Amino acid sequence: MKTRGMNLRYTILFSVCILSSLIITAPAHSDQYKLKTGAKGQLCLKCHTTFKQTLKSRFVHPLLKKGECTGCHVPHASSHKNLLTADTTKLCYGCHKEVLPDGAQSAHKVVVEANCKSCHDSHGSNNRFILIKSENELCFDCHKDISENVRNVRFKHGSLEKDRGCLNCHNPHASAESDFLLEEDVPTLCTKCHRTDKPSFTRKHMNYRVADTNCRSCHNPHGSNKRGLIFDVAHVAVTERKCEECHQKSTSANPLKTKKQPTQLCRECHRKMVDQTFNKNRVHWPLVDNNGCLNCHSPHATKQQKLLEGSIVNVCGKCHSDTVELQEWSITNPINKKLCEPVKTGNCISCHSPHAADNVLLITEPSISIGLCGRCHEWQAHSTHPIGEKAIDPRDKNLTVECLSCHRACGTGNKPNMLTFETTYELCVQCHVERRR
Repeated sequence: MKTRGMNLRYTILFSVCILSSLIITAPAHSDQYKLKTGAKGQLCLKCHTTFKQTLKSRFVHPLLKKGECTGCHVPHASSHKNLLTADTTKLCYGCHKEVLPDGAQSAHKVVVEANCKSCHDSHGSNNRFILIKSENELCFDCHKDISENVRNVRFKHGSLEKDRGCLNCHNPHASAESDFLLEEDVPTLCTKCHRTDKPSFTRKHMNYRVADTNCRSCHNPHGSNKRGLIFDVAHVAVTERKCEECHQKSTSANPLKTKKQPTQLCRECHRKMVDQTFNKNRVHWPLVDNNGCLNCHSPHATKQQKLLEGSIVNVCGKCHSDTVELQEWSITNPINKKLCEPVKTGNCISCHSPHAADNVLLITEPSISIGLCGRCHEWQAHSTHPIGEKAIDPRDKNLTVECLSCHRACGTGNKPNMLTFETTYELCVQCHVERRR
């Protein structure tokens, strides 16, 4: 029995070894469609004749070049457009996993959406990386504001005019290192070309040690009308090279430290405005924290008027993101054709004071309805709902009927005419309950 058991074990072990060797040595069944010779690609060209010209392009997709159309396409039928083997969100990433690394600091929107064809021809092109246009030309198709700036400024960043253009600084897909798709963080990226150990660099920066600081706090990385690529809107102290107006001396132990807290420092020059601000009943809270003015303004230079860190709606949106999202929703909704101009343009300071006011919500007029809304809306010129002191809101006897009784000043998403309800009937019967049907 013992011998028979041993023989059985050896027989099983031998069988496993034989099967394993067959699996290892058997050729991979790569042709899942069992196509005859040439049918993976060459046969396709008999009907798809335009691809014969594509094959003559300077840059051709490797699979097409090898004549393997079936690498991406199903020869018979598919549930995906163009007989693709998978949805484009998965197909390209199947081979190009590196374009969107895990934990990327910033990612190109078209990459996140897997809209590769926005930039690349999937088969072949005369442009590198099978791009549908040259690098800069392709980028400027979407980034028209930068294109306009670069075209019209006196001084252009040299990197933009070198061989790779935008790609000298930016990764077109995603960046694991920095925001704005930069290949590396600033100033590491900048110091690859701009040597900070040169005496001329030190002189231009008033002998301040700025090699480890954020170059973008003063310089426009694309182009400017000011020498040194200083942003077009610059603080007077910067343009007049008076760094010591705000900072400690360049020879001090901590030269970049400011002499005072930001708001106190700004008051040295803007005394009247700061004093008027703090004499108001309501002060915008960012002014009273440790960053003060610098919550919204750049101390050096920027491309926005009033030295704002960004557009008005973007600066306000850093804190009031819910309101800005509501505005964007209202703007993009097709039924919202009658929006207030400040909502459409994102001009928050048309109605609100950015620093301080004596009125609620920092509005610039004592009365919301007649004072503020009435500046643009001639509500008395036509038949109108009674508003004001004599019009008591039936829902709350302590309130009067005002514009905001029926309308939302910053937009109402999917509700027309900035109303608080989707139809005028639903709105009116809130007070006129006797009219309910």
